[in-house]
Amino acid sequence: MELSRRMFTALAGTATLGLALTGSGRAATSAGAPRIAPTGPPPAPPRADGERHEIAFDRYSLLVDGRRLVLWPGEMHFFRLPSPSLWRDVLQKMRAHGYNAVDLPVAWNHHSPAPGEHDFTGVRDLDLLLRTAAETGLYVVLRPGPYLGADLDRGGLPGWLTATGGRARTTDPAYLRHAEAWLSAVHAVAARHQFTRGTGTVLLYRTEDAPGADAYLERLRRRARADGIEVPLLSAARLRGDDGRADPWGGQGYGPLRRTRDAAHERRTRLADLAGGPPRRVSLAFGGTSWGWLPAPGAYTSYDRGAALGEARTPAAGLVPLHQLGHLLRHVPDLAKLDRAAEVAAPDPRLTVRHLTNPDTGAHVYVLRNDSDEALSATLPGTGIDVPVPVAARDAKLIAAGLRLGRRRLAYATAQPMLSLAAGRQDIAVFTGRGGEMAQVVLDCEAEPVTTRLDAEPGWSYADGRLHVTAPLGAGGLSRVRVEGGDDERPLLLLFADDPTAVRLWPYETPSGALLVYGPALLRGAVLRGSTVHLTGDTVAETGLEVWGPPGLTDVTWNGRPVRTRISASGSLLAERPIPGVSVPELPALGGWRRRTENPESAPDFDDSGWTPADRTAAPGGRPVLFADAYGCFHGDVWYRGEFTGARGVESVSFEYTTGTQGLLMAWLDGRPLGTHRMPVPDEGTADRAVWTATTSFPLPAPPRGERAGAARRGRHVLSVLVRPMQRGADDRGGDLSRPVRGLAAVRFAGASPRVAWRLRGAAEPDPVRGPMNHGGLYGERAGWHLPGHDDRDWQEAELPRADRRQGVTWYRTRFRLDVDPGVDASLGLVLGDDPERAYRAQVFLNGWNMGQYVNDVGPQHTFVLPNGILRTRGENTLALAVLSDGSSPAGPADVRLTVLSAAAGGVPVEPVDAPGR
Repeated sequence: MELSRRMFTALAGTATLGLALTGSGRAATSAGAPRIAPTGPPPAPPRADGERHEIAFDRYSLLVDGRRLVLWPGEMHFFRLPSPSLWRDVLQKMRAHGYNAVDLPVAWNHHSPAPGEHDFTGVRDLDLLLRTAAETGLYVVLRPGPYLGADLDRGGLPGWLTATGGRARTTDPAYLRHAEAWLSAVHAVAARHQFTRGTGTVLLYRTEDAPGADAYLERLRRRARADGIEVPLLSAARLRGDDGRADPWGGQGYGPLRRTRDAAHERRTRLADLAGGPPRRVSLAFGGTSWGWLPAPGAYTSYDRGAALGEARTPAAGLVPLHQLGHLLRHVPDLAKLDRAAEVAAPDPRLTVRHLTNPDTGAHVYVLRNDSDEALSATLPGTGIDVPVPVAARDAKLIAAGLRLGRRRLAYATAQPMLSLAAGRQDIAVFTGRGGEMAQVVLDCEAEPVTTRLDAEPGWSYADGRLHVTAPLGAGGLSRVRVEGGDDERPLLLLFADDPTAVRLWPYETPSGALLVYGPALLRGAVLRGSTVHLTGDTVAETGLEVWGPPGLTDVTWNGRPVRTRISASGSLLAERPIPGVSVPELPALGGWRRRTENPESAPDFDDSGWTPADRTAAPGGRPVLFADAYGCFHGDVWYRGEFTGARGVESVSFEYTTGTQGLLMAWLDGRPLGTHRMPVPDEGTADRAVWTATTSFPLPAPPRGERAGAARRGRHVLSVLVRPMQRGADDRGGDLSRPVRGLAAVRFAGASPRVAWRLRGAAEPDPVRGPMNHGGLYGERAGWHLPGHDDRDWQEAELPRADRRQGVTWYRTRFRLDVDPGVDASLGLVLGDDPERAYRAQVFLNGWNMGQYVNDVGPQHTFVLPNGILRTRGENTLALAVLSDGSSPAGPADVRLTVLSAAAGGVPVEPVDAPGR
């Protein structure tokens, strides 16, 4: 049976997914009549514990072993991070920032270089990724497609499918044979990591989104079940996403998107989901880098499109509310079971209010949303909240009433709760909000408690059975108030934090009890051994360290080093000295360049006998088929050579060709350049176009001096054509994979009609380590000029900047050595820049890995992330640039330099990614 979307409107995480679940039909899961599950503590963080687990659901939430779980997932594109060591870094950051699940799309084209081949080694090691997720304590929502979209080349479908003649995403047997083989290969790995079996943390399985293709989707579901997938299946409806459209070639870059996707935007979006607003897609936690020929036509190399963690693995502004809400949903169980309650109307109509209540505990939740450009403050009639509640412009806020904070009861608060936990012999509650707001927390207390402000900023008063505590947010960092006695002797510690302070608060669950750590930029892990807690994490600036934990805790270590502490008035272990920040590494200047030109394919005497003959014809008329896909050229540049005789009378030649965004064509006749044509820069109306077709005509060059025109046209001639097809669209032709759509379509002559014998050549065999999309058909790529082991001693020495003017390809290579402190996680980038009037582009190869494409006169990208592992942060690196120029302007690298994108003391151990030199 399916769970309708309406049943999830009160469930924050699953409403965010916008999904429907189907039952598994196995004992480990339940999709039948909803069971009655009271509000209570959530299940413990998941791990591969060897025990069987039951997954069920009702109209409120998922139920894991009978306990309510609000799923709070983030999508991670691990195929856009070709460094397995860094997967752990991203997953640890997700867990620390409040995510409890990772949504993992698995790209078929990343794993499958040829029919029947499915590679799960190296940077494609899905088994390692799933083990790491379990070790990190994250549930997994697995999404193996076959079709993903996700701004991937062909939507994640492998290029070789074009040769099968099948219709994709249908029950066409020619397609299903390959699609089901792919799914079975993924299932063989995933089945070993199912949470129901206790062998991993794969909690849910998400099928492809193919609206209207019920028979096809049912076939995919049956395949999953037949292959031993027993966790519940998610059926994804086509929903309006909230991650923003991808920025196109020639766009503004991701800066405006990041500014739009700020903390206020994320709060409005996520709280609307919690309040039962329109369902959304799962949010992008980490997008990464579309290295090689991975991206879709409308996307360039960077995929840093408003993700919570940027391409350099650093927190974005929008991560703040995700951190706050994720920990709130984890630590306040009342929010896992909410019903719509009586409508509340604020006196100011610009402020909308959604009212929810927990039927078990009687707690009330109010989601206030301000879509105006003015900060508002309003009372909430009929709620018992007798003070105005402030909401910043274009922001939202969750306030609560009737929550249990340990053994005490919250009457109401004007600040948003973030967590409530028991640490040692006291309870702790955290409230957050925008800097400059005055937070008010009101506790029901029949007897007056002893209230102590532990920092100078808060104030308090007691009257009529209620304790009123106020604190200005953002004044002096974290503010602390201790409440004890009165109705209960167990102390309650109230902590008040503005947004920047809240993301330095790290709750962590251990077998001995809960911890709360304040100060560092990141808490990765915590292990209690005896009376010592061993903390690991990151610091950026020098910071204090404060730890609340179980009774008997006396000592702290930070990244393996003892920290001298004292017991503070708030019951914490407080570091006596600050924890050091990071020393930003110094980077070498890039020099010692060597240069070599290529494109010998343009010469008339070049030996192309080993190339593939273009011997296919298409009716009517037997016109030759020239599309690259028809001859197995699926990624990167493609060369064509056409030999003909009897060209007397030919005045010009025209080429019809098809590419993706920013494709181009270059042509030569007998080694002499005819010219270059490139597709126009997309505008607002064409940014999403997947297929670009153009016809360009070049006049034949005048004969060399001393030769008559007629004589020059006799004999053998060779047309050489280089096409950069760019990426293929996602489902370009409605799923019909038998129709290739990239490369030359037709060649015509004016003045005569010579018959041309065509041959073509694309990429060499797929790199067994780097995969099928790492390189294309340039001569230098086929000869290994991009690889670190290539001997370039006979190349010409070069100084930058260069200003060559020629049509074709020129390569530049250099080596550089880094010596980054092993205790520093430095994310480095390569910056390319030049006069925007110069028309050229460059592929960036680091240690043989294609880290993306730079287009100087189009942009917007000028900085390319170099992921650690591929980048040897302690050792030698080889950088190669394949510069492609149309000859219309001086071209060549100008400003080429390394830059530090982020640095932190800490990080994870990084193993070098295999980078074979030959």
